[in-house]
Amino acid sequence: MNNPNELGMLVVDDDPQALTVVENILQAWGAKNILTVDDSRRVMPLLAERKISLIILDLIMPHVKGQELLAQITAEHPDITVIIMTGMNDLDTAVECMKKGAFDFLTKPFRQAKLIASVEKAVEMQTLRREVAALRRQVLPGEVRDPSRFSSIITKSPKMLALFRYAEAVAGSAQPVLITGETGTGKEVMSRAVHNLSGRKGEFIAVNIAGLDDSLFSDALFGHKRGAFTGAQGDREGLVSRAAGGTLFLDEIGDLRESSQVKLLRLLQEQVYYPVGSDISKRTDCRVIATTNQDLRKKISEGGFRKDLYYRLCSHEIHLPPLRERAEDIPLLFRQFMDEAARSMGLEQSDIVSLEIPGALAGYSFPGNVRELRAMVHDAMAQHRGGAPFTDCFSRLIEQNSGTESPETGEDGLTCAFKRFPTLTEIQEYFVREALKRAKGNQSVAASLLGVTRQALNNRLQRRKDVSDPISSSDSEPDQITLP
Repeated sequence: MNNPNELGMLVVDDDPQALTVVENILQAWGAKNILTVDDSRRVMPLLAERKISLIILDLIMPHVKGQELLAQITAEHPDITVIIMTGMNDLDTAVECMKKGAFDFLTKPFRQAKLIASVEKAVEMQTLRREVAALRRQVLPGEVRDPSRFSSIITKSPKMLALFRYAEAVAGSAQPVLITGETGTGKEVMSRAVHNLSGRKGEFIAVNIAGLDDSLFSDALFGHKRGAFTGAQGDREGLVSRAAGGTLFLDEIGDLRESSQVKLLRLLQEQVYYPVGSDISKRTDCRVIATTNQDLRKKISEGGFRKDLYYRLCSHEIHLPPLRERAEDIPLLFRQFMDEAARSMGLEQSDIVSLEIPGALAGYSFPGNVRELRAMVHDAMAQHRGGAPFTDCFSRLIEQNSGTESPETGEDGLTCAFKRFPTLTEIQEYFVREALKRAKGNQSVAASLLGVTRQALNNRLQRRKDVSDPISSSDSEPDQITLP
């Protein structure tokens, strides 16, 4: 539930008793900023003076009718949410009011729970509206407001910088955040950045969902009462309680069991939970950030994930791109990890071989993303410490992780590609083409892939150009190169 104190509420009805009843219900719910009006003629002047976000409006009133007021309010104050209440149980009237912009239509007498449910939905919509407005103000200008908050993420990628701006915009929201991306893209690092930006005073409490059955999930998150099960010799505080005023970080949310999904959904919807063995609910104000490397939409279609939980979790969604889509960051990360590995092994900077990034990086897809690059650099640095050339160690690791065969170059692969057994010249030209393609036309990188100097590659390209060979220069688009 959102904080009702944030919104100004106005109740309009010519019946003083009805005003009192509605006001008492709202106050019991927690609303503080409530105004009541029994004369419909006072509504529009009041809206010009006071900040009102929600109006509960009766239809049948003297002076200015409710439907007339509704039309004026939606025309002059489209940001105000209007809930209609009336003694008329008329479907046509309800439809007409909804067409004019009413958010909901309640028929008197209505149950208290129904009014509260309608108000809660209206408050949630108002909250989302404010967050969208904040996004427009903060994301569109194109600048990260506080880059220091993202200092643990090494990047100059425009994609990542746009995500930083989005994270700044949604950090202060109470709504959940879903962070998606392949393994090793930095989802937990981004989660901590969002928490730090939020200004929340509570802790960042992390739990990995993978491998938790429903019992372990309930006990870990909600805690238990003494005697709840065998071995429960005392009360135990759950992680939700520890995250009060802070952030509950749920890693690998795609692995959550179906029975546990129901409990998490209730926590997100109502912000209440039950410790194991207790029939007394507890309330929490923790903010949930969840991450996954799975395709949750696909899991929904397969029946493995609840659609309603997904839409609760992705009120704000951040998708981190894989490293291959932010290749401009590879040099930065490579140098950062080299320095980091050298310090951890007690090596001086002068002990590190000065080199350019191996050309093989340009054609490698990094399925493990940033985490994989870091592991490779540390491994190569450890081997270099033992006396092996760093360049050789790193290139060997790339080759090992890439595999020795591919669909085109494995057994009989070249024969399939050429439709016959190729000549040596054709094979050479084939690999020149592939090297340029993987290097995106960069001759220096392509030469590194081929194990020759840039000048040697350039001379070869120039010779072929002189005889009208299609592999002519680095200005050619690699995917347009054809074999003779």
